[in-house]
Amino acid sequence: MAVAGLYRRVLPSPPAIEFASCDGKRLFSEALQSGTMEGFFRLISYFQTQSEPAYCGLASLSVVLNALAIDPGRKWKGPWRWFDESMLDCCEPLEKVKAEGITFGKVACLAHCAGAKVEAYRANESNLDDFRKHMIRCTTSEDCHVIASYHRRPFQQTGTGHFSPIGGYHAGKDMALILDVARFKYPPHWVPLSLLWDAINTVDDATGLPRGFMVISRLPKAPSLLYTLSCRDDNWVKVAKYLREDVPKLVSSETVNSIQALFSLLFRALPASAGDFIKWVVEVRRQEEGVSSLSPEERERLNLKEEVLCQVRETRLFKLVKELLSDPCCSYTKSTFRNESSLQEVVATACCQGAALLTGNPYSMNQKMSCCKETCVKCVQSNTDKTIVSGTVVVLGGNEQEVDVLLPVSGKPGWCGSDPSSCVVKYPASNDILTVLLLALPPSTWSGVRDQEVLDELLSLVSTNCLPELLQLEILHLRKQMSYLGEFEEIQKNEATLP
Repeated sequence: MAVAGLYRRVLPSPPAIEFASCDGKRLFSEALQSGTMEGFFRLISYFQTQSEPAYCGLASLSVVLNALAIDPGRKWKGPWRWFDESMLDCCEPLEKVKAEGITFGKVACLAHCAGAKVEAYRANESNLDDFRKHMIRCTTSEDCHVIASYHRRPFQQTGTGHFSPIGGYHAGKDMALILDVARFKYPPHWVPLSLLWDAINTVDDATGLPRGFMVISRLPKAPSLLYTLSCRDDNWVKVAKYLREDVPKLVSSETVNSIQALFSLLFRALPASAGDFIKWVVEVRRQEEGVSSLSPEERERLNLKEEVLCQVRETRLFKLVKELLSDPCCSYTKSTFRNESSLQEVVATACCQGAALLTGNPYSMNQKMSCCKETCVKCVQSNTDKTIVSGTVVVLGGNEQEVDVLLPVSGKPGWCGSDPSSCVVKYPASNDILTVLLLALPPSTWSGVRDQEVLDELLSLVSTNCLPELLQLEILHLRKQMSYLGEFEEIQKNEATLP
């Protein structure tokens, strides 16, 4: 039997005043004249309706991130980089958000991982006067915006918890403009600020914690060029626990007489998911014809990412990690970094996939049915270096297929030498990830090391003071992100103990 659908709701007024009503227009005009609508025009330029009933947090964050002109650093659709709800998949799987919604802490986590500066305040950590100060600060500027997490009940609206950005403030009436992202239900509307605070000062039944508000702004520089932390699933919780709790205990539990012995101790205890904790961010860009073509802006972005990777590999710590991992007796990281691939493996994979396409067997691209019989690497010298891998591949049916594949590697002169084998595919491997992981740990991690000489050498290896600027910014961002995710881990623990 067909079920009748719903077309909007009547906005209860009072207490709310519809934005498009005569009174709403008057409030807007007065607030505009008083200078407390400065952020409105940015927000309204990128305003969107949530695409799913439970996506209010994702839609609110998308609007604010785009209004702040924060670059996602990865493609959305076609060649375009843009935030929408589908791009906010870091801290919680989208299917779970679609089914259950999202909590205040995880929206704050998403904002941070997306590259924004986040000031999150739960209701028990703030008050109405402080909320008003933050409101005035953001509505008199284009540099920050407020997202409120609130319950609809104080406004006599149907529904429960909700997120929406705040579009403006009327100082004379002490009213806030809620840009409700559920426009299929209620239009944007003005509400008394004290009543909005009452709606914020409620408990989320899903977590047992108070709701709150967050102030989102831009960081002075892009927070990450190459690396970020992955906190989408439970793996990062296990690794975060290892880094925050287990590593300090390990380094203080035994007396080691060398850096090599200390790192061997840590590597042996690495969780199986450690390789997934830090992920690398890089884009493969190509036209449909398969010809690499980068704009000057894109080339600069890619070169900066490659420069960060080179700076990692120039550190003394990287050389030590590489030496340890290359030891034939070192087997403790083989299962930890499942995505590790040598250049030869990359070449073989590229050739096999190219042969599968050429022979009309795309199915075999994801199967272990193609055998790379012979591979080599060529560097084609031109204005921008290009790397071509060549191979003879045995495909389904036993047929041999010769194939040349252009790899999207660095366009920066000098990556390839006269020896083709010296050409390095520019993406992080386990050596890089472990190095970055160790650099990102806070200095207090190592305070329990008993041997003073070992401690002094260790601190000189992991110090960020002498790192090149790009790498230093990268490491400090990861360290801050790790700290932030640690706080979020505590929230998750509290949530897990609720009945």
